Amino acid sequence: MVDLEKIKQEFLAKLHALNKEADILNLKSEYVGKTGVVSELLKSLKDMNPEERKAFGPKANELKDYIQDQASIQLSKIEVEEINKKLAEDRIDTTLTDNIQVKTLKSGGFHPRTLIQQEIEDIFLSMGFDVLDGPHIEDEFHNFEALNIPADHPARDMQDTFWFHDPHKPEDKDSSGKKRLLRTHTSNIQARAMLTRKPPFRFIAPGVVFRSERTDASHEMVFTQLEGMMVGKDISVANLIYFMRTILKEIFKKDVEVRLRPGFFPFVEPGFELDIRCLICSGTGCSVCKQIGWVELLPCGMVHPNVLRAGGIDPDEYNGFAFGLGLDRLVMMRYGIDDIRHLQSGDLRFNSQFKLF
Repeated sequence: MVDLEKIKQEFLAKLHALNKEADILNLKSEYVGKTGVVSELLKSLKDMNPEERKAFGPKANELKDYIQDQASIQLSKIEVEEINKKLAEDRIDTTLTDNIQVKTLKSGGFHPRTLIQQEIEDIFLSMGFDVLDGPHIEDEFHNFEALNIPADHPARDMQDTFWFHDPHKPEDKDSSGKKRLLRTHTSNIQARAMLTRKPPFRFIAPGVVFRSERTDASHEMVFTQLEGMMVGKDISVANLIYFMRTILKEIFKKDVEVRLRPGFFPFVEPGFELDIRCLICSGTGCSVCKQIGWVELLPCGMVHPNVLRAGGIDPDEYNGFAFGLGLDRLVMMRYGIDDIRHLQSGDLRFNSQFKLF
């Protein structure tokens, strides 16, 4: 009979002397590989008589399992040691000592529009409004048709829209084949929200919008709006004016002079323009207010019945108001910025003026 204990001790002696993964794998193969020492012993079982096979077989299999387990344990130890060694070599000391010369880091600044948006969201949340979001690339239905702006409506020309050609209709060359667009207002979020909510509800929807406009001191092609909607029963223009005055007072930390005048918007009836006395020139006239002393800030009105129907809401049972707040112009009034193009300039010197701390 072969001395299995001797084979075991020989294997352990060789194993403990190795510290490389490849060497351990070779040693393992030497003992339990296809032609290994233990494997050959197991092959010899067929030549033994039943009694010898019964006595030798289990012990040989135990030795095979033992060798495999010990090899795996040793491989794990080496792997852990290599990981710890690499971590120690790559360690970065993030502490500062008196012997290290460290340049003062420049603190970043929040974009003023971000500060205003966060402040307005907090104000509306305190009044029970939700904050929603929606896609920048929109379809005709949610951007126009659901908002009472059909294909032949003149308001579509007013939007100066950035259209995409329908990829499934490459032959289309005119606007009739352009089904996708960069949203021209955040009112598309209103259309989507009404289809998924049941009255009463109230929400705001801040976001970037896109229009093909000529840029000047008060107009940009990419700017930010904050849309709002409240739908329920027995809502009046008085409710609309209350919320608008409240939000402006909270933002400017004082009562500001406003005026409400008739305005046409397809998705509201009646519609209004809420203007604010220009805070840049105090109403004397400047490039921001186009020399008239007032700045258009809050288009608003009572939600048109057709818009409620498109959202699956019965206009005979519910009504509401909607408004669109120009965040860029609000930022200009708040901080006394005389050109909207500063907001999109990406100039870090401009942003550094508006620090959170």
